[in-house]
Amino acid sequence: MTAISEFLPIQEHLRRQLEFVLEIDRLKQVRRETHLLDGTRRENSAEHSWHIAVMAMLLAEHAEEGLNLERVLKMLLIHDIVEIDSGDSFCYDEKARQSQADREDAATRRLFGLLPEEQGNSLFEIWRDFEAQATPEAIFAATVDRLQPLLFDCMSDGGTLRSPETTMQKVIARHQIINAGSPLLAGYANHLIRTAAGKGFIGKRSEAGEDPKKPD
Repeated sequence: MTAISEFLPIQEHLRRQLEFVLEIDRLKQVRRETHLLDGTRRENSAEHSWHIAVMAMLLAEHAEEGLNLERVLKMLLIHDIVEIDSGDSFCYDEKARQSQADREDAATRRLFGLLPEEQGNSLFEIWRDFEAQATPEAIFAATVDRLQPLLFDCMSDGGTLRSPETTMQKVIARHQIINAGSPLLAGYANHLIRTAAGKGFIGKRSEAGEDPKKPD
């Protein structure tokens, strides 16, 4: 990648900010398991982050009162930046998730370290808050982060729910946090899960020769 300093003289603080902006373009290349609704390809992590940020903005009225929506949006826009280095770990693949924390920790140090120190530390604190899922903002951010793929899978003839690694127990555990984020959305998520199970989507292998994660 061409150095930005080749194009114009620039102060150190701004240079580091713009180089971070250029670096996170790589998130557009990280593919997730969830497919677009038209089934043509898998979504990338940048698209996912944008989509759930919009969801949070629209659905915040269903969260508890006093929610700091600005902080939620910041969490959702940066929470997957670490996948530039760590890659995306399929949520139902236990083997891949075993090393996820170590890979993401190293990624946060490199990526947020590109920024001016104060700004990098601020983003790292927001990312760590999201990962801990202990504050109302982190819980609601996790709520929409879980709900979007589930919604897409159910609207795509099962999607990743059909993966052989997926079980009903894993699906229920994965979406449990929605109960704390929004009782209304939790009821909807539970209905989606029950309906998907009733249709035989969860853990069901597709026909021979067909990608089990790809919608029909």
